[in-house]
Amino acid sequence: MKKLTVNDPETKSPDIVSDNVARLTALFPELVTEGKHGVCVNVDVLKGLIGDKTVTDAEEKYGLNWHGKRLARQLALTPSTGTLRPCQEESVDWEKTQNLMIEGDNLEVMKLLQKTYVGQVKLIYIDPPYNTGGDFVYPDDYRDNIRNYLELTKQSDKSGRKLSSNTELSGRFHTDWLNMIYPRMKLARNLLREDGILVVSISDVESANLRCILDEIYGDTNFIGCVIWNSTKSVTNTALISVSHTHNLIYAKSKDYFVENRAHFRMPEDGDGFANPDNDPRGPWKADPFQVGGERPNQLYQIKNPKTGEVYKPNPGCSWKNEYTVFQQLLADNRIVFGASGEAGPQRKRFLSEAEERGKVAKTIWNEIDTTTNATRDLKELLGEAVFDNPKPVELLRRFIQLGTHDRADSIVMDFFAGSGTTGHAVFEQNAADGGKRRFILVQLPEPLDADDKDQKFAAAYCRKNALANNIAEITKERMRRAGNKIRTDNALFSGDVGFRTFKLASSNIQTWEPDRERLAATLEASIEHLKTDRTASDILFELMLKLGLDLCVPIEEKTIAGKSVQSIGAGILLVCLAAEISREDSEALALGIVEWHKSLAPTGESTVVFRDSAFVDDVAKTNLTAILEQAGMDTVRSI
Repeated sequence: MKKLTVNDPETKSPDIVSDNVARLTALFPELVTEGKHGVCVNVDVLKGLIGDKTVTDAEEKYGLNWHGKRLARQLALTPSTGTLRPCQEESVDWEKTQNLMIEGDNLEVMKLLQKTYVGQVKLIYIDPPYNTGGDFVYPDDYRDNIRNYLELTKQSDKSGRKLSSNTELSGRFHTDWLNMIYPRMKLARNLLREDGILVVSISDVESANLRCILDEIYGDTNFIGCVIWNSTKSVTNTALISVSHTHNLIYAKSKDYFVENRAHFRMPEDGDGFANPDNDPRGPWKADPFQVGGERPNQLYQIKNPKTGEVYKPNPGCSWKNEYTVFQQLLADNRIVFGASGEAGPQRKRFLSEAEERGKVAKTIWNEIDTTTNATRDLKELLGEAVFDNPKPVELLRRFIQLGTHDRADSIVMDFFAGSGTTGHAVFEQNAADGGKRRFILVQLPEPLDADDKDQKFAAAYCRKNALANNIAEITKERMRRAGNKIRTDNALFSGDVGFRTFKLASSNIQTWEPDRERLAATLEASIEHLKTDRTASDILFELMLKLGLDLCVPIEEKTIAGKSVQSIGAGILLVCLAAEISREDSEALALGIVEWHKSLAPTGESTVVFRDSAFVDDVAKTNLTAILEQAGMDTVRSI
């Protein structure tokens, strides 16, 4: 027996507006759309339906539009004011690893990564929220995304309201979801290489809208295909049609590249169907058709079966695969067969060794991949207990990695909706399988877990049992640690990278000018130091690397010069001294020492040298140091 509450419709007066909308929707579904304040009626469509001649098509144009699209586009273009703080204690193999695990709102993080990784990522795979009602927490603030992020990670805003841009009241509206996904897709495209691809897993709810968005951002000509993965074998008896699939939309940064280099977009050949019935010394082979579509005059010759004498011609509208002279060469090389009995039409041998090098074409239906049930079981085995519902199987992600990095086993793979960390796990496993050196960049919002939420209670309990901070990103990191250890154990000869550097999104290390009119003198005094007092030298160093476009995994060397610690990043591309005090006497010795070190490093490009602005005792010390560096050809000298 259900207990009625104040929220039940049975205890409320009739909702006349909702009833009217429901009736209109039933009669004319094309009338109902979304506006600034929720559901609204498209008046122009209504006029058209009743034959009102005042309606024109002057404003009509092809495309997907919604309330907030203009602001969403602007949000992608708004510069970031944040930084990424290094967390060495939460990392694995900090000094050696090339992998990144970043905690933070992925929109802001991707802005910060633009300088360093623009045009560097080979494959982006994401599994974003499916907009099934209250399942995403990305309330982007168009004015201050950093502040919004910091509030989010505390689970509430200033008034104590739980932050979620997709509640049960508005969660089934497409607008919130579109405003969330659009700027992220725009920034993602910038990060891709020219031969890079994007793969997005999505359900039926938003697949059509997502397709329109990606057609707009990437161009519909760069759509490669949609892979349908049979994600579950179970049947939902309460549904009208039980959904058993997931869409995986695939777009290229430049489809022309793959048209010209088809072998670079292939799956590994698994050897199915290959055999060696004639003991060919070249090994197993498979018989391929010797016909191709289209009539080419120089490929329309007759072929005589040497055993039966029967003469074969290409089918109407087709040609033989090669010209006659090439056919003769293939026949002489025992590459042409006439069926298993030798009494059929011509076929060409394709050897397994050649097929493995070339790879095989992917299909749009993937039935043979494990389901989410299998993935849940595997993750439970790895973590020791059930934590997440319906994670993606590692095998699925490995297949996309194989497809997207077929020609580049040393490339970057990115997932900015990292979730449980399946993509990073798959990179580890694929590198262990083929000896690749792929790197990953994972980004996950440290969304707080609610122990009272039936969908999050197991994850919250896991964090509590394992002394982890209560958020999803902590489980992501824990999975990566355990996955790396397992791969080491299972592959004794594998010495590849199974570590990661952890970074966390934060406001800039540089203080902003925020005067307190009632305490102006104190504010001025506090602002003498431009850097925040609670930040470390390492924090500042990595912000400089971000802003100058240096890889966050580039080698860092440290040397003491004139009693001051100096860091060299990227073999001298960036030299940093954040000493708290530099006297007149120190400045000359420090400058000369930096010059000598710079000469020995012999960087390939122009170097930037950075000092703490408040460190210099006076302008003379700063001027003398700068002059010595500039005389040595180091013209880009900065202070912060």
